[in-house]
Amino acid sequence: MSAFVSVKLSPVGRAQTFLLPELTPSAGTFSPPTAGETVVVDTGQGSALGRVTRAIPALGERGAPAADSPRRVVRRATREDVLARTRQEQRERDAWQVCTVKIREHGLAMKLTRVEQLFDGSRLIFYYTAEERVDFRELVRELAAHLRSRIEMRQIGVRDEAKMLGGYGPCGRPLCCTTWLNSFEPITIKMAKQQNLSLNPSRLSGMCGRLKCCLRYEIPNGKGVKHGGCAENGGCDNPTGPGCGGGSCGSDGGCGCRR
Repeated sequence: MSAFVSVKLSPVGRAQTFLLPELTPSAGTFSPPTAGETVVVDTGQGSALGRVTRAIPALGERGAPAADSPRRVVRRATREDVLARTRQEQRERDAWQVCTVKIREHGLAMKLTRVEQLFDGSRLIFYYTAEERVDFRELVRELAAHLRSRIEMRQIGVRDEAKMLGGYGPCGRPLCCTTWLNSFEPITIKMAKQQNLSLNPSRLSGMCGRLKCCLRYEIPNGKGVKHGGCAENGGCDNPTGPGCGGGSCGSDGGCGCRR
Protein backbone atom coordinates (compact mmCIF):
# COMPACT_ATOMS: atom_id res chain seq x y z
CA MET A 1 0.00 0.00 0.00
CA SER A 2 1.34 3.40 -0.98
CA ALA A 3 1.92 6.07 1.64
CA PHE A 4 1.46 9.78 1.20
CA VAL A 5 2.53 13.09 2.66
CA SER A 6 0.83 16.45 2.64
CA VAL A 7 3.19 19.14 1.32
CA LYS A 8 2.70 22.90 1.23
CA LEU A 9 4.46 24.48 -1.73
CA SER A 10 3.48 28.12 -1.23
CA PRO A 11 1.63 30.35 1.20
CA VAL A 12 -1.42 30.46 -1.06
CA GLY A 13 -3.69 27.47 -1.51
CA ARG A 14 -4.12 24.14 0.17
CA ALA A 15 -1.42 21.66 0.98
CA GLN A 16 -1.20 19.01 -1.72
CA THR A 17 -0.94 15.25 -1.38
CA PHE A 18 2.11 13.55 -2.88
CA LEU A 19 3.02 9.89 -3.27
CA LEU A 20 6.08 8.66 -1.45
CA PRO A 21 8.68 6.53 -3.28
CA GLU A 22 7.93 2.82 -3.10
CA LEU A 23 9.99 1.08 -0.43
CA THR A 24 11.76 -1.32 -2.77
CA PRO A 25 15.40 -2.52 -2.66
CA SER A 26 16.26 0.05 -5.33
CA ALA A 27 14.95 2.77 -3.02
CA GLY A 28 17.69 2.07 -0.52
CA THR A 29 17.04 3.03 3.08
CA PHE A 30 14.53 5.75 2.26
CA SER A 31 12.34 6.53 5.24
CA PRO A 32 9.15 8.59 5.04
CA PRO A 33 9.69 12.30 5.78
CA THR A 34 8.05 13.73 8.86
CA ALA A 35 6.18 16.98 9.45
CA GLY A 36 8.44 20.01 9.15
CA GLU A 37 10.98 18.42 6.81
CA THR A 38 11.76 20.02 3.46
CA VAL A 39 11.43 17.85 0.36
CA VAL A 40 11.78 18.13 -3.40
CA VAL A 41 8.61 17.08 -5.21
CA ASP A 42 7.53 16.58 -8.80
CA THR A 43 4.30 18.49 -9.42
CA GLY A 44 3.84 17.32 -12.99
CA GLN A 45 4.83 20.78 -14.19
CA GLY A 46 8.34 20.77 -12.77
CA SER A 47 10.25 20.39 -9.53
CA ALA A 48 9.35 22.33 -6.41
CA LEU A 49 10.63 22.69 -2.88
CA GLY A 50 8.02 22.25 -0.18
CA ARG A 51 7.55 21.61 3.51
CA VAL A 52 5.81 18.50 4.79
CA THR A 53 2.80 19.35 6.94
CA ARG A 54 1.84 15.80 7.91
CA ALA A 55 2.29 12.16 7.00
CA ILE A 56 -0.71 10.25 5.67
CA PRO A 57 -0.44 6.44 6.04
CA ALA A 58 -3.36 5.79 3.68
CA LEU A 59 -6.10 7.62 1.81
CA GLY A 60 -9.47 6.69 0.39
CA GLU A 61 -9.76 6.26 -3.34
CA ARG A 62 -11.32 9.70 -3.78
CA GLY A 63 -8.59 11.53 -1.89
CA ALA A 64 -5.55 9.64 -3.13
CA PRO A 65 -3.64 10.56 -6.30
CA ALA A 66 -3.78 7.98 -9.07
CA ALA A 67 -1.07 5.33 -9.12
CA ASP A 68 0.44 6.92 -12.24
CA SER A 69 0.13 10.47 -10.87
CA PRO A 70 3.20 12.65 -11.47
CA ARG A 71 2.78 14.21 -8.01
CA ARG A 72 5.51 12.37 -6.16
CA VAL A 73 8.14 13.09 -3.54
CA VAL A 74 11.48 12.91 -5.32
CA ARG A 75 13.79 13.13 -2.32
CA ARG A 76 14.61 15.03 0.82
CA ALA A 77 16.04 18.46 0.19
CA THR A 78 19.82 18.71 0.45
CA ARG A 79 21.91 21.56 1.77
CA GLU A 80 22.53 22.64 -1.84
CA ASP A 81 18.78 22.74 -2.46
CA VAL A 82 18.23 24.95 0.56
CA LEU A 83 21.08 27.28 -0.49
CA ALA A 84 19.66 27.48 -4.00
CA ARG A 85 16.30 28.39 -2.55
CA THR A 86 17.95 31.10 -0.43
CA ARG A 87 19.43 32.63 -3.60
CA GLN A 88 16.03 32.47 -5.24
CA GLU A 89 14.49 34.33 -2.31
CA GLN A 90 16.99 37.16 -2.85
CA ARG A 91 16.05 37.25 -6.52
CA GLU A 92 12.39 37.38 -5.53
CA ARG A 93 13.07 40.44 -3.37
CA ASP A 94 14.92 42.13 -6.23
CA ALA A 95 12.09 41.33 -8.65
CA TRP A 96 9.56 42.72 -6.17
CA GLN A 97 11.40 46.06 -6.05
CA VAL A 98 11.68 46.24 -9.85
CA CYS A 99 8.00 45.43 -10.34
CA THR A 100 6.87 47.93 -7.69
CA VAL A 101 8.74 50.74 -9.45
CA LYS A 102 7.34 49.82 -12.86
CA ILE A 103 3.77 49.57 -11.53
CA ARG A 104 4.16 53.12 -10.25
CA GLU A 105 5.65 54.30 -13.57
CA HIS A 106 2.75 52.85 -15.57
CA GLY A 107 0.14 54.09 -13.08
CA LEU A 108 -1.49 50.67 -12.79
CA ALA A 109 -4.28 50.22 -10.24
CA MET A 110 -2.86 47.07 -8.70
CA LYS A 111 -1.06 46.15 -5.49
CA LEU A 112 1.85 43.73 -5.62
CA THR A 113 1.71 41.23 -2.76
CA ARG A 114 4.44 38.69 -3.37
CA VAL A 115 6.92 37.37 -5.93
CA GLU A 116 7.72 33.68 -6.16
CA GLN A 117 10.32 31.94 -8.33
CA LEU A 118 9.76 28.31 -9.25
CA PHE A 119 12.39 25.95 -7.86
CA ASP A 120 13.68 25.05 -11.32
CA GLY A 121 14.17 28.75 -12.09
CA SER A 122 11.96 28.64 -15.18
CA ARG A 123 9.43 31.26 -14.14
CA LEU A 124 8.68 34.18 -11.82
CA ILE A 125 5.13 34.47 -10.46
CA PHE A 126 3.86 37.88 -9.34
CA TYR A 127 0.85 37.78 -6.98
CA TYR A 128 -1.24 40.93 -6.89
CA THR A 129 -4.62 42.29 -5.84
CA ALA A 130 -6.77 44.66 -7.87
CA GLU A 131 -10.36 45.84 -7.71
CA GLU A 132 -10.74 45.93 -11.49
CA ARG A 133 -9.22 44.28 -14.52
CA VAL A 134 -5.67 45.49 -15.17
CA ASP A 135 -3.94 45.62 -18.56
CA PHE A 136 -0.39 44.68 -17.61
CA ARG A 137 0.89 43.47 -20.99
CA GLU A 138 3.48 46.22 -21.26
CA LEU A 139 4.52 45.61 -17.66
CA VAL A 140 5.07 41.90 -18.37
CA ARG A 141 7.21 42.69 -21.43
CA GLU A 142 9.41 45.05 -19.43
CA LEU A 143 9.76 42.61 -16.53
CA ALA A 144 10.70 39.76 -18.87
CA ALA A 145 13.36 41.89 -20.56
CA HIS A 146 14.78 43.16 -17.26
CA LEU A 147 14.69 39.90 -15.28
CA ARG A 148 15.36 37.55 -18.22
CA SER A 149 12.75 35.07 -17.12
CA ARG A 150 9.24 33.95 -17.97
CA ILE A 151 6.70 36.10 -16.13
CA GLU A 152 3.30 35.07 -14.79
CA MET A 153 0.90 37.55 -13.22
CA ARG A 154 -1.54 35.89 -10.81
CA GLN A 155 -4.42 37.82 -9.25
CA ILE A 156 -5.46 36.81 -5.72
CA GLY A 157 -8.19 37.88 -3.32
CA VAL A 158 -7.80 39.91 -0.15
CA ARG A 159 -8.16 36.79 2.03
CA ASP A 160 -5.31 35.12 0.17
CA GLU A 161 -3.28 38.30 0.60
CA ALA A 162 -3.75 38.20 4.38
CA LYS A 163 -2.78 34.53 4.33
CA MET A 164 0.44 35.39 2.48
CA LEU A 165 1.43 38.34 4.63
CA GLY A 166 0.45 36.88 8.01
CA GLY A 167 -0.19 38.78 11.20
CA TYR A 168 -2.10 38.56 14.47
CA GLY A 169 -5.84 38.67 15.04
CA PRO A 170 -7.72 40.53 17.80
CA CYS A 171 -7.45 37.36 19.88
CA GLY A 172 -3.68 37.86 20.04
CA ARG A 173 -2.92 34.67 18.12
CA PRO A 174 -1.39 34.27 14.62
CA LEU A 175 -3.94 34.32 11.82
CA CYS A 176 -5.69 30.99 11.33
CA CYS A 177 -5.30 31.24 7.55
CA THR A 178 -1.54 31.59 7.94
CA THR A 179 -1.01 28.80 10.46
CA TRP A 180 -3.44 25.98 9.77
CA LEU A 181 -6.41 26.73 7.51
CA ASN A 182 -5.98 25.01 4.15
CA SER A 183 -9.05 26.47 2.47
CA PHE A 184 -11.50 29.32 2.90
CA GLU A 185 -15.12 28.45 3.67
CA PRO A 186 -18.04 30.84 3.04
CA ILE A 187 -18.73 33.14 6.00
CA THR A 188 -22.03 35.00 6.39
CA ILE A 189 -23.40 37.57 8.82
CA LYS A 190 -26.04 35.00 9.74
CA MET A 191 -23.35 33.06 11.59
CA ALA A 192 -22.72 36.04 13.86
CA LYS A 193 -26.46 36.41 14.51
CA GLN A 194 -26.76 32.73 15.46
CA GLN A 195 -24.13 33.30 18.15
CA ASN A 196 -25.79 36.48 19.46
CA LEU A 197 -22.71 38.54 18.63
CA SER A 198 -22.76 42.30 18.31
CA LEU A 199 -23.09 43.20 14.62
CA ASN A 200 -20.24 45.69 14.75
CA PRO A 201 -18.28 45.53 11.45
CA SER A 202 -15.00 46.47 13.10
CA ARG A 203 -15.32 43.55 15.54
CA LEU A 204 -16.53 41.00 13.00
CA SER A 205 -13.94 41.79 10.31
CA GLY A 206 -10.46 40.32 10.12
CA MET A 207 -7.23 41.81 8.78
CA CYS A 208 -8.42 41.13 5.23
CA GLY A 209 -11.48 43.32 5.74
CA ARG A 210 -13.81 40.35 5.32
CA LEU A 211 -15.82 38.53 7.99
CA LYS A 212 -13.57 36.55 10.33
CA CYS A 213 -13.13 32.87 9.51
CA CYS A 214 -13.57 32.02 13.21
CA LEU A 215 -17.25 33.04 13.02
CA ARG A 216 -17.79 29.63 11.48
CA TYR A 217 -16.08 27.55 14.16
CA GLU A 218 -19.04 27.23 16.51
CA ILE A 219 -21.69 26.63 13.85
CA PRO A 220 -21.37 22.84 13.27
CA ASN A 221 -21.83 22.02 16.97
CA GLY A 222 -25.50 21.11 16.63
CA LYS A 223 -27.07 21.50 20.08
CA GLY A 224 -24.61 24.22 21.07
CA VAL A 225 -25.14 26.24 17.94
CA LYS A 226 -26.21 29.45 19.76
CA HIS A 227 -23.41 29.78 22.28
CA GLY A 228 -20.62 32.24 21.73
CA GLY A 229 -17.70 30.20 23.00
CA CYS A 230 -16.58 27.38 25.22
CA ALA A 231 -14.32 28.15 28.16
CA GLU A 232 -12.70 25.90 30.73
CA ASN A 233 -14.48 26.11 34.10
CA GLY A 234 -17.09 28.38 32.58
CA GLY A 235 -19.89 27.24 34.87
CA CYS A 236 -21.57 24.59 32.73
CA ASP A 237 -21.59 21.73 35.24
CA ASN A 238 -22.79 18.63 33.44
CA PRO A 239 -21.37 15.13 32.90
CA THR A 240 -19.81 16.10 29.59
CA GLY A 241 -17.34 18.45 31.26
CA PRO A 242 -16.87 22.18 31.78
CA GLY A 243 -18.67 24.13 29.14
CA CYS A 244 -19.88 27.48 28.02
CA GLY A 245 -18.83 30.68 29.64
CA GLY A 246 -19.96 32.89 26.79
CA GLY A 247 -23.71 32.34 26.49
CA SER A 248 -26.57 29.88 26.67
CA CYS A 249 -25.99 26.25 25.79
CA GLY A 250 -28.24 23.93 23.85
CA SER A 251 -31.95 23.77 24.47
CA ASP A 252 -31.50 20.75 26.75
CA GLY A 253 -28.97 22.55 28.94
CA GLY A 254 -26.08 20.41 27.73
CA CYS A 255 -22.83 21.74 26.43
CA GLY A 256 -22.98 21.01 22.71
CA CYS A 257 -19.34 21.75 21.96
CA ARG A 258 -18.19 19.14 24.49
CA ARG A 259 -20.02 16.32 22.75
